[in-house]
Amino acid sequence: MAVAALFLLTRYKKWKWAWEWATSTHHHKVGILYLAAGGAFFLRGGLDALIIRLQLALPENQFWVFQGEKYNQMMTTHGTTMIFFVAMPLLIGLMNVAVPLQIGARDLAFPHLNLLSFWLFLVGGALVNISFVLGGSPSAGWTGYAPLSLDVYTPGPGLNYYAIGIQIAGAGTIMSAINFLVTIIRKRAPGLTFMRMPLFTWSAFVTSILILFAFPALTVALLLMTMDRVYGTAFLTGTEGNPIIWQHLFWIFGHPEVYILILPAFGIFSDVITTFSRRNLFAYPAMVFALVLIGFLGFMVWIHHMFTVGLGPISNAIFALSTMSIAVPTGIKIFNWLFTLRGGVIRFKTAMLFSLAFIPTFLIGGATGVMLSSAPADYQYHDSYFVVGHFHYVIVGGTVLGIFAGVYYWWPKMFGFLLNEALGKWHFWLFTIGFHVTFFPMHLMGLNGMPRRVFTYLKSDGLGTLNLISTIGAFLMALAVMIFLWNIFWSYRNEKRDLTGDPWEGRTLEWSIPSPPPLGNFIKRPLVTTIDQLWYEKQEGNGTIRTAEEEEEIIYVSNPTAQPLMLAGALFLSSFGFIFGFPPLQWFGFASVIAMLTLRSFTAGRTWTPYTPDELRAERRKGSQ
Repeated sequence: MAVAALFLLTRYKKWKWAWEWATSTHHHKVGILYLAAGGAFFLRGGLDALIIRLQLALPENQFWVFQGEKYNQMMTTHGTTMIFFVAMPLLIGLMNVAVPLQIGARDLAFPHLNLLSFWLFLVGGALVNISFVLGGSPSAGWTGYAPLSLDVYTPGPGLNYYAIGIQIAGAGTIMSAINFLVTIIRKRAPGLTFMRMPLFTWSAFVTSILILFAFPALTVALLLMTMDRVYGTAFLTGTEGNPIIWQHLFWIFGHPEVYILILPAFGIFSDVITTFSRRNLFAYPAMVFALVLIGFLGFMVWIHHMFTVGLGPISNAIFALSTMSIAVPTGIKIFNWLFTLRGGVIRFKTAMLFSLAFIPTFLIGGATGVMLSSAPADYQYHDSYFVVGHFHYVIVGGTVLGIFAGVYYWWPKMFGFLLNEALGKWHFWLFTIGFHVTFFPMHLMGLNGMPRRVFTYLKSDGLGTLNLISTIGAFLMALAVMIFLWNIFWSYRNEKRDLTGDPWEGRTLEWSIPSPPPLGNFIKRPLVTTIDQLWYEKQEGNGTIRTAEEEEEIIYVSNPTAQPLMLAGALFLSSFGFIFGFPPLQWFGFASVIAMLTLRSFTAGRTWTPYTPDELRAERRKGSQ
């Protein structure tokens, strides 16, 4: 994909255009960069999944070279890529696109930091994925359990790529969380109180808090792994150290990570369902309470990943109860969505179809999660394919369906044209059917005794038919993704441009301005008096958003900058010093970070360009010509 991109940029002389995108700090363009990069990683992670399913399609199969260590590498990079470099960046991309517009802001609070967050994520993802051709991929599973992940049991650079890549990407994610928190707290439009915010903005707010508390635990765990592997310490060894430290730190991050991935999808479904059912969200305060409670309880349940470690019956019982309790706020949300639909004027657009499919799908994932929350039963389910089925029902059936719903919903806002609905429905039906065909049999495989992370099984195990069905479903999902990519190309060439800025009869502030969002978003800040202000104006007013009475004298717009790209590039090069144990490159990395931070301190004053309202209007006209 990288070679193809370089060829196309050179062939069509688009390097100047690419540079403008790579250095733009506008939240809308940074969001699209996140979506494009996350989409590319999605294709890579999906290819890994197809290879895994081909290897497991038949008993005692030997597909190409993907047995043993190669299979472990493929399985590890699939999980790592999908969690850290697909689901999270795609959601952060949608948050970048929609959140500032939904709160009436002109940009995120720290545009320079936003661009740096993107490039750090991309560098981290590139390191993990490039490992396949530069020394070997990580092969200890996406959870990287010690001591298996230490040098004595898994030699070579593979786990170094994993530790360094995720640390760099995680730093970018923490910066994004800080950025969104400050933006939502400080940049809301006049009158937009917390209890008037759209649910997607609320979900971004709670998610950012979770990131801020969860990712430092992962950072500490990865730092300990790096010290053990690169510098010979013994924090996580089975002799001088304690491998259980890794499990605690990883799952203190790992279970909130599930809610980091699913809460933004909840927000997307709330906005989509209200828009396409033409009804206010049922019991809005209860939905907000459920979001906050899910986020709070998400930190109280990590031990349910460790029921079989031997922490004792009291610990297991406490965490079993706390795990079951999360079903309560989740159930509140499910019922509220159903009550929102009840009596609504429902339009079955593609985004709405993905949202409706989510409800029964996530119920299955939630029900199997409650099954796993019972400690005695978990002794049977643990590390079986039942867990694999449950996990994918939650992440793919929740997060990925939510991402597709959000992409179809906000696509005209991002690019000024709609995706084709006929192709979108083909995409929806093939993907949804393929999803259930792929992952539902995994529950049965697990109950029949199939362990996770195995590359083969015997014919006498009786698992061949279920595995073959699962493989067929995976290829249905792959076909659906190909239709989605064709839809993007076809719609770009053939669909009419949206000149209204509001193709869905939207309810929230982002649909009150042209598409794509113009420079500075709002010249006059909107004035908010109720939930779903735009919809209220359509029903009770003249259909246009009221604005602040007086224009601001000066409007600040962030400038492009190459500094985040330069800093991320220096970190990319210096990472190989840690991966391959080459101290000069390590010192180059430290010096580069200090140099770039020093440069930033002297150039911070050039971050913004001041415009008067008339100058900004003139600049917009110039940009649209």
